[in-house]
Formats: sequence, structure tokens, C-alpha cells
Amino acid sequence: MGRAEERQARQRGARRAARGRPSGRSKPKRTGIRRFFTWKKILGTFFGFCLLGMVGFVVLYLVVDIPKGNAAARMQSNVYKYSNGDVIARTGDVNREIVDLDKVPEDVQKTFVAAENKSFYKDEGVDFKGTARGLINTVTGKGKQGGSTITQQYVKNYYLSQDQTVSRKLKELVVSLKVDREKSKDDILAGYINTSYYGRGAYGIQAAAQAYYGVDAEKLSVSQGAYLAALLQAPSQYDWTSATPTGRKLVKARWNYVLDNMVEEDWLDSGTREGLTFPKPHTPKAPPGREGQIGYLVEEAKREVLRNSDLSEAEFEAGGYTVTLNIDPKKQKQLEKAVDKKLNDRLDRKKNKADARVQAGAASVDPKTGKVLAMYGGEDYVKHYTNNATRRDYQSASTFKPLILAAALEDGATTQDGKPITAGTIYDGTSRRPVRGSEVGFAPPNEDGRSYGPVTVQKAMNKSINSVFAQMGVDVGMPKVMEMAGKLGMNVEGLPAVPAQTLGSMGASPLEMAGVYATLDNHGKKVTPALVGSVEHKDRTVDLPDPVGDEVIKRGTADSLTSVLTGVVDDGTGGAVRNPSQDVAGKTGTSDDNKSAWFTGYTPKLVTSVGLFGEGAPGTPEKNKQVSMKGAGGRARVDGGSFPADIWAAYTFDAMGSPSEFDLDTDMGAAVAPPPDPTTKAPKEPSGTPSTPDTDPTKTPTKTPTKTPTKSPTKSPTKSPTVPPPTTEPDPTTSPDLPPDPDDDLFDRD
Repeated sequence: MGRAEERQARQRGARRAARGRPSGRSKPKRTGIRRFFTWKKILGTFFGFCLLGMVGFVVLYLVVDIPKGNAAARMQSNVYKYSNGDVIARTGDVNREIVDLDKVPEDVQKTFVAAENKSFYKDEGVDFKGTARGLINTVTGKGKQGGSTITQQYVKNYYLSQDQTVSRKLKELVVSLKVDREKSKDDILAGYINTSYYGRGAYGIQAAAQAYYGVDAEKLSVSQGAYLAALLQAPSQYDWTSATPTGRKLVKARWNYVLDNMVEEDWLDSGTREGLTFPKPHTPKAPPGREGQIGYLVEEAKREVLRNSDLSEAEFEAGGYTVTLNIDPKKQKQLEKAVDKKLNDRLDRKKNKADARVQAGAASVDPKTGKVLAMYGGEDYVKHYTNNATRRDYQSASTFKPLILAAALEDGATTQDGKPITAGTIYDGTSRRPVRGSEVGFAPPNEDGRSYGPVTVQKAMNKSINSVFAQMGVDVGMPKVMEMAGKLGMNVEGLPAVPAQTLGSMGASPLEMAGVYATLDNHGKKVTPALVGSVEHKDRTVDLPDPVGDEVIKRGTADSLTSVLTGVVDDGTGGAVRNPSQDVAGKTGTSDDNKSAWFTGYTPKLVTSVGLFGEGAPGTPEKNKQVSMKGAGGRARVDGGSFPADIWAAYTFDAMGSPSEFDLDTDMGAAVAPPPDPTTKAPKEPSGTPSTPDTDPTKTPTKTPTKTPTKSPTKSPTKSPTVPPPTTEPDPTTSPDLPPDPDDDLFDRD
């Protein structure tokens, strides 16, 4: 090391030594916790946190918006009611029906304020002390208690969640302040009482009023309102019917607390308060389920609402809709009773395989209004989901025959030889007679292969003669027949216009056929059966189409059909519904292999269609398949004139009210004057051209067109207008060597 370097090293050492020597008196060193905390630091930190909290709250207030209501809070039940207002059922995961505040009596409104937040009308929506206490309790793990205003509880119920976290409580604070500034106190109170849980599965005051007192919210007394307000503190514990002695004591004390607060706030007169007694709630009832006919009614009502409105299923299922059905509860019970008495009580579904196959469906319609007054969907919705009143998978059979004649009369159709088709036109009723004029070969059999020879259209309708209507369909033109079916309300879209359709091979439902025949009963004005009468919602209007439309066929055509169909009852396959004091028109039907059987009939006041369907029973290889009903009820076959007609008569004559007469504008058919039976023999050739007699049998010198026949044939069954006078030729339908004909539709085929 050189001299210069040594000198620099000595200088550095001297400087270090000089720095290490004390120079004067020094401060004592701080030790322990005093090194970290001073009053200045503590105060600075406190104010820093305060400032930070204030800044944080301002930021939070700016960035947190009022959210949309959570899905669970927006969910409501849909309420279904009978026409008289009685509740059928409530549907949806949440039993809630939101009502406007003006539907709740003012003194009942005040019970909730008195119970939860006396300063509600004065505060700014937040209880800062209670909220702070709640935050501390949450942070320290001391529980979920903590004071909050009605506004805060509403925000928690509707906008947020029930989570007990610091972040949720802070958000509740901010949103509550904003809600109080942006909404009126009435809106907040309405939201609170409509979103709160009252026990018994009831959300909202309307559901609670029904659950505890069986009334709507607008009918609650102040005493009942005070009980519901008291419930909110502990719904299960305070339910009087299930509460322990302690629970009863507590809820009664809280009920008194609510009323005393109301007196204190001058919301209730002290004298009135002294006269109030504790309103014990009703014993809870299980909410209406879907058993019996309820499920069928509710599900079909829902489908009808969606079909006839612009509502999506999601919107409808969000709830809040009150759907009032046109169903008359009295007539509904009468229809159910008729099915039980005339069918179910006569079947042993457990022991008899044939009995287990029978499914019944029915629909009853007011022809003047189109209202569905009663509907039978099946034995039990929870046992058989498919609604037999609306299913369309079984053949309509001979209930379709009147539509063929309707097409003929409406278009002035003629036979193959140019004669007009009327009730008196003569056709060849030979079984398996090939139709003429068709590009498609068709030769349908009559029931039991029976041939009738020459018969009038009236007689062919009475006896449901297949060969006659097969030829008539070709004479009219099958496209026109199918067009007529569509006009009257049948769904014919995509179906071929072939002669086989004359036997009712297309599917139809009892509800659909009731609408078709109601249009005839309503003199040609279209009737589309309406199960739903109205749909109401607090926030929107749902308009439904008028079930009665314009005239789709001429009155003369419709009335002529009605006149002809009275003959089916008085002198045909519908004899089981004959009534000496009531005008009745109708038609039976039995499909191929007895898989379906029908009676659709009407009076001036009521149209009802009853269908029986053969369906493979559960637990068998033929489950849900179409099967024969032969042997059911101990019968060789189930035809339209048996169980269906029996059900129809038992229901109709119980439900129709006073007797009535048809008001008909026609000069043809059994209700006016019977056309004479032909006196000529059947053509030698089965394929001979149908013809009409030289004298039109529908025109008689003593009868003129009339709107009200003075003597309806249904009033005098012993003097049936279709019984022919003696002739030189025996009537083929009464030949002693031929079997009786309970119903001639067995051989309706695809």
C-alpha cells in the first residue's frame, strides 16, 4: 500500500471515530409498545379511517345502483278460480299473489308499521344504529340480530338476499337510502307486505290472508291484520294452531304490542282497541292439489291462456295471474256425479281387464256464450295425466255424419242423378255397396253387415247407415265435406279428402265436438268453447277472444241439422236420452273395433259431448295403446247409445234447468215433419244410382217453414214422427228376422 493510500485510510478512520463520540446530552430511547403508538398517531389513524370510510361510502353510493328484484321475490303463484270466484288451485313454487296497497284496508296497513317501524313515515329508510349493531354482531359472530327499518327489510326481501354478510349489509344500507329517495312510502310498504313470509307456505299478505283466515286481503280486520303483522317476527313459532304454550303467549303479547303502538300513534281509537279480541286463525288446510278433476282444469286453462294471448310460458309462470274459469262448480259436480253413477260405479278396474281399459272424457258448453261450464278429464289427474276431454287421438266415428249433411245442404249438393240432397232424399242403404263417382274405391259395411235397401237421409241418420253417408260424401265432394268440418271447428289440416273420412276416421276431442254441435245449436254462428273467462294481472291486461264468432253456415243449414238430429233421439240410436218434456238432438258414434264410443247431444241451453276411449291399462304390454272396449261393463260392446248416452242424459237433465224448445227456421227434418219412407224396393244392382222420389218428401201441403215447431217430436216419444205409415212394402229396418240395432257404428273404419 502506498503513502497516499495509507494517509486516506487514517483520515477515514478518524472521521468514523469522531462520529461515534457523544456530543452533549441525548434523549432516552423508546421501548415496547410506546415505540408504535402516540396520541398523534392514534388520532391521525382514527380520522384517517373516518375519512376513508366516508370516501368509501360515497364511492359505494355512487357505484351501487338499485338492482332489479331478485327472481325469487318476483315469482308469484297463479290463482285459478271457478266462475263464482271460489279458488280451484294455486300453482307455482311460491305461494304469492301481489296485491296493490289500496286493496289492503288502511288500518291493516298501519298494523305492519306499528309492529316493525313506527318511524317509517318520517325516517330516511335506514336505522343507522340498528345497522351498526347488526354489523358488529355479524363481525363478532354474535348472531344475525340487528335492527332494520321496513325499507331495509323490503330491500333485503326484494332486491338482495337473506345472506348475513358485511358486504350484503353495506349494500342493503346504500340501496335502502336510494329506494327511500326514489320510491314513495306507500310503494315501499306495499312491497314489504307483498314479499314477506308469513308461514304456512304463504308469501305476501294476500296468500297469508287466505292461509290464516280464508279471506282476501281486502277483507281483513284490523285485529286479523295485527296478528299477521305479529307473525313476521317468527312465523312458525307464532302460528297459533301449532304453537307451544310459550309461543302462544309470545304472539299474543306481540299482537297487543302492535295494537298499543297504533293507539300511541293515533292510528287506532283507544275505545276500539279495548273492544278487540284475539283473532284465532283457522286450522291450516293442505293447499289445493291436482287430484281429481283439478289438474285437468288447471292445465287446460293454462294452455288456453297461452294459446290465446301473447304471453310466453316464462312470463306466465312468473306468476301473479288470476285465471277465472267459466266452469260452473255446480254443473262440474253434476257431470262428475253422472260419470261416476253411470260408468265408474259399474266398472271394476282392478279385477276386470276390459273395465280397466275404459277412459271417459266429457265437455259441456253453453251454445249462446261458448262458455265451458263443466269438463271431465278422466278418473284422476294424478293417476291418468292425459285429459280425455281434450285428447284428439281417437276417431270421432259417426258423430261426423251430420257434417256431411251440413255440407250438402249448405252448398245445395245433388245426388249422382242430379236430385237435391235433403232430409227426404232416398239412398240405397245396402251394406258394402261400392260408392259411385269416386276415384278411390270404397264400399263400407254397415254395422253387423246389415242392409237397409232404400232409405231416406233422415232414416239413415237415425240408424247411422254407413253406406248412405259414404255415397253422400262423394256426391257432395269430399273437399267440401272437409271444408265444412273446418268451418265448424274440427282440425282437418293436412288430412286427405277421401271417402273414408265419412266414417269419422279423423281424430277429435269431446271439447272439439261440443264446439261443432254448439255451432249448430247456435243457428250457425261459430262457437269456439272457452274454458277461461278472464285473466287478470296487476301490471298488464290480457285480452281473450270472443268464443262466439260470426255465422259460418246459414241458419237454415244449422237448423235443418238440428231438426234431423232430433230423429236420432226419437227413432234411432240415441233413444237412451229421449225425454218427453225436453227437445233433444244428438248423434251416437262407435269406431272401428270399438276403440271409441260417443254421444254428442244438445238442448237449446246446453251442448255436451261424452267420449269413451279404449286405452291399454298401466302395467300391461298394451299400456297407452288404443284397444277395444269390448266386454267392458259386462257388455258385448260399448257403443255410443250405451254408457256415453247414459252419462249424457244423467248430467243434462240434472243440469239444464227448466225444459225448453228449439227455435228452428227449417221445413225439413224430424222436428218439423217426417218424410215418408220409400215404398219402392231397393235397386237390383247394389251399385245403382241413388235417387229421390218424384215428390219431395220434405214438402208437405200442411207444413210451411216454421221457426218454432208447435209439437216437438221429443215431447211425445210414443208418437215418434219418424215411424212410417203402413205401406205395401215392409220396412227393411223392422224386419223380424233381423237383429236389433243398438248402434250402427261398429264398422266405422279408417
